Amino acid sequence: MRSLFLALFLRDIRLAMRRRIEALLPVVFFVVAVSLFPLGVGPEHDTLRLIAPGVVWVCALLAAMLSLTSLFAQDHADGSLEQMLLTGQSAVVVAVAKSAAHWTLTGLPLTIAAPLFGLLFDMHPASIAALTVSLLLGTPTLSLLGAVGAALTLGLRSAGVLIILLVLPLSIPALIFGTGAVGAVEAGQSSMAHYSILGALLIFTALTAPPAAAAALRISAE
Repeated sequence: MRSLFLALFLRDIRLAMRRRIEALLPVVFFVVAVSLFPLGVGPEHDTLRLIAPGVVWVCALLAAMLSLTSLFAQDHADGSLEQMLLTGQSAVVVAVAKSAAHWTLTGLPLTIAAPLFGLLFDMHPASIAALTVSLLLGTPTLSLLGAVGAALTLGLRSAGVLIILLVLPLSIPALIFGTGAVGAVEAGQSSMAHYSILGALLIFTALTAPPAAAAALRISAE
């Protein structure tokens, strides 16, 4: 199982490097969307600091949605997904590897870029650190939930719209507590409670989302 996970993970990373424009699209969208808000809102520092956590988190969520339609679709189209499911290993490993690759290509770059946009919004260093930690804990949850949505809508014509309708409501808790962690730091309070809830959401999603995605993949492959 470990070798299968590593092989699938590295395979997705290599394929993404060959399709660099498609792989960079979520990051480019994130950069452009976040950069436009200071231009539209104005140079008021207090206003920028107030809206920064919500803007960054919403843009990160929407950026993650962009690449979910192709999470399983290309492998399903060329028959690779069926071969993966016929290896004799659990389909859960396939779902976990795909989710991990998706987070590495989208969630991790967004988390790394977050401190730069914190400076753009004139956030305090403590708030920037809180924003980065919240994204580090929250973005894996988005990838895991996205894998479930992508597996459930595999092979459907309007898969992109259905994924958004399925995943966005489930992602709201991560969005709320992710922005709440930064708000707590701004108010001079401890953000550990928000981190704990984000960690609990990640653990719960990591335990439940891969089996659900695996079951949906089996149904789609039959």
